[in-house]
Amino acid sequence: MNVLISGGSGLIGSALSSSLLADGHNVWILTRDPSGTGLPAGAQPVRWDGRTNSGWLGVFSQMDAVVNLAGETVGKWPWNEARKKRILDSRVNAGHAIADAFQKVEKRPEVLIQSSGIGYYGPCGKAPITEEFPAGNDFMANVAAQWEASTRMVDVSLGVRRATIRTSLVLDARQGVLPLMALPVRFFAGGPLGSGQQGVSWIHIDDEVRAIRFLLENDAARGAFNLSAPNPISNADFLRSLAKVLSRPYWLPAPAFVLRTLLGEMSTLLLDGQFALPQRLVKLGFVFRYQSAEQAFRALF
Repeated sequence: MNVLISGGSGLIGSALSSSLLADGHNVWILTRDPSGTGLPAGAQPVRWDGRTNSGWLGVFSQMDAVVNLAGETVGKWPWNEARKKRILDSRVNAGHAIADAFQKVEKRPEVLIQSSGIGYYGPCGKAPITEEFPAGNDFMANVAAQWEASTRMVDVSLGVRRATIRTSLVLDARQGVLPLMALPVRFFAGGPLGSGQQGVSWIHIDDEVRAIRFLLENDAARGAFNLSAPNPISNADFLRSLAKVLSRPYWLPAPAFVLRTLLGEMSTLLLDGQFALPQRLVKLGFVFRYQSAEQAFRALF
């Protein structure tokens, strides 16, 4: 396949690109850096501004598939109004540019993978969450809903197969959130965050890439899919399992009020959660390699 990826230099994008290239596919990556610095070897950079499709429609018309992962990280502090606007705009603008490209080219790619997150559902307590659940109403839920909506017309108006991936916490030993979560554990200060009862839905980076490729290659894959391992656990059990694998004590809780005072609204990333289930992905036939958090941690560390 010829695959175009936006957000191809991030954790998921770079791992996906490397996997596709290793199997002989051709990968182009939309990037603000035309030199291609930091991209996987073999990926071809395509310059863009993050907002429009000016200059790359010719490349777009040669693609078999598009994967839209573009969006500013939510993990930078503080969440002031300017940063929240960048988080939202970076996603919506990229989605609109890609949807517009589908309209403009004569030969369209056959499939679009549209990124989103399980934050779409908002804080959900202890209820198991499937793809049928409605969107929440907090900041992250509103961002996810607008991110998904930015390319909806590709499916609705043009009939292009579109699969939306609502990704959970992606576990990787070197990038993403997990190395930061592991730091206090490594320094003998591991423990639950807040009540510790909030859900942690997670997925090993290898399963994330395999799931995206499964959806790319499966003609029956349309609509929303939770990309989350089938066994979500509480925050307390997640960090207890991490401490066990790293051979560290698990004892020092971080009070919720302290995290809210330090992080403000951003504390929702640590104190709220979901027990998301990959119901539609499993029903379609996908098999996870990493079923438990401890199994994933042992493979990573």
